[in-house]
Amino acid sequence: MKRGLGCGMVLVAFFGVLLVVFVAVAARSLPRAAAPPIETVGEVSGIPSRMLAAYQNAATRLPAEVPACRGLRWPVLAGIARIESNHAEGRTVSEAGDITPHILGPRLDGSGAGGNITAFPDTDNGRFDGDRVYERAVGPFQFLPSTWNGSGRDANDDRVADPHNADDAALGAAVYLCGNGRNLADRTQLEAAIFQYNHSTAYVEDVLGWIDRYSQMTTGTIPLGQPATGTARTVIDAALAQEGVPYSWGGGNANGPSTGICCSPSGKSGVHIRGFDCSGLALYAYAQVGINLPRTAAAQAGAGRRIPASAGVGALKPGDLVFFAYNPTNDATIHHVGIYLGNGKMINAPRPGTNVRTEALWDDGFAGGTRLL
Repeated sequence: MKRGLGCGMVLVAFFGVLLVVFVAVAARSLPRAAAPPIETVGEVSGIPSRMLAAYQNAATRLPAEVPACRGLRWPVLAGIARIESNHAEGRTVSEAGDITPHILGPRLDGSGAGGNITAFPDTDNGRFDGDRVYERAVGPFQFLPSTWNGSGRDANDDRVADPHNADDAALGAAVYLCGNGRNLADRTQLEAAIFQYNHSTAYVEDVLGWIDRYSQMTTGTIPLGQPATGTARTVIDAALAQEGVPYSWGGGNANGPSTGICCSPSGKSGVHIRGFDCSGLALYAYAQVGINLPRTAAAQAGAGRRIPASAGVGALKPGDLVFFAYNPTNDATIHHVGIYLGNGKMINAPRPGTNVRTEALWDDGFAGGTRLL
């Protein structure tokens, strides 16, 4: 049987309610605390300073939004934004973080335009995407308005959560990636978070490649591949400048990306794709220092001083070609080539469906390298 409240307890409860109401009203009347200053760590090659500041600000503010989340660093946000909008490329970002003109994805009406085959009916009455019939991804992190409704945050203290504001969008992306409290320092959980952002294995690999690159950058414009100098530096810079260019079977020549041919062993055609395959990227990069390489990876292995797989990764220097084979002791089975950057990393055009990217050397099929410089 439930017992009723005594008279004294009723009074206590009544005054308790008054106290709660008073505190709530008083809190609303107090001036809002100033936002913490945006922390910067210098310049990073390829990232506009205002966007970099937004990523760093989001990483700083995230613990207040998702206390259980760990391991969210600014390179994670930079990796996502690099793929989604190339750091708001071509837009103006104001001191307050507002991006103009707005970044809008294709209309998601299921028509196939822009690669969309599923219709997403409007959820925001056109507030963020200007479309009252269908959804469009918005902002530098390309949020659907429906997703922004749950993850959007006000990070510049103007009392508006706006996906077209660099600070707000970066913090919203951080909240979304964290879920209920992931440990993003754990590679497996980081991969799961990125896959949730975009259900594509190729997308996850591309983002991870950029996260790894940005993680190795510090104050100043220091690209991967240091301490390469001279012609090796020129080769590496030429290849790094092609990051994000699509893979195209048979694509690439001394002048840059080109349409490819048909067809790869898996049946993928490069006829309608302007880009590079692995050996085309190497051919292009070395052409920038006057070295004419053969067209295939297996032939390129014989173009310079061969470094056998038995010598190990430690024998490689930045700028060397690095090879992978079905049988690492038989150069005739070489099927892939990358350009070594140092620290166990390479830049390469991995396979159909991906883009030129930096990543760790593959363990599978490592077949040594070739030194041409």
